[in-house]
Amino acid sequence: MSLLEFFRPQKKASASMAKERLQIIVAERRSQSSSSPSYLPQLKEDILQVLAKYVEVDPSMVNVALEQTDDDLSVLELNVKLPDEEK
Repeated sequence: MSLLEFFRPQKKASASMAKERLQIIVAERRSQSSSSPSYLPQLKEDILQVLAKYVEVDPSMVNVALEQTDDDLSVLELNVKLPDEEK
């Protein structure tokens, strides 16, 4: 080994470099596609209609979100801020 080879960075194998690039692309696409499914606005509207039967709720106080993990697990999160009861 010459002195120049010692200071020159080692090249990665093309297979491992391709694997790393593919992992980055897959992670990026997952984050883009899981951000907001197309049915979420309709789901929020349906939930608002059901809530309206029982209590008056401001639509801006309802938040529906879908979170997906790497383990193919999906979590639907529904946050509703109900109005204070009047006495």
